[in-house]
Amino acid sequence: MSDNQIRINAAYADIHGSSKYPGIRGRVIFKQLRDGVLVTVRISGLPDKTDGMGVFAFHIHAGSSCTGNSQNEFADADGHFNPRGTQHPYHAGDLPPLFAHDGYAYMSLFTGRFSVKDIIGRTVIIHLGVDDFTTQPSGNAGEMIACGQIVRG
Repeated sequence: MSDNQIRINAAYADIHGSSKYPGIRGRVIFKQLRDGVLVTVRISGLPDKTDGMGVFAFHIHAGSSCTGNSQNEFADADGHFNPRGTQHPYHAGDLPPLFAHDGYAYMSLFTGRFSVKDIIGRTVIIHLGVDDFTTQPSGNAGEMIACGQIVRG
């Protein structure tokens, strides 16, 4: 069987917070189903926000590493995963926001925007801000506060 014929059925990303938010931990699981991908997210340690809203933007990014520089620890995660060159919020990596309660968030969704094979080696980012689903190119989501690299599961 060639590499192009190998079917990848599952992947995951272990999430860790930035040095400013070291308590953030969690896992994102991607399961390939016949008509799309089931994405399941469990996160703990999300910060309390001064606006009283526990809403955090959540995206798959195109980069392959949760590394960066002194201005942005996760700069190498790059921009949103967008293989079709669409406008935000129609990037393949644009996902619904996480809604936290007491620092915890759980979400499960089904999407046909990508296959598990498409996202292996990419990154998942949690942003401090709320995605406005309008501003280009990333919804004005703000600081990257947590990251995980997607690996074959």
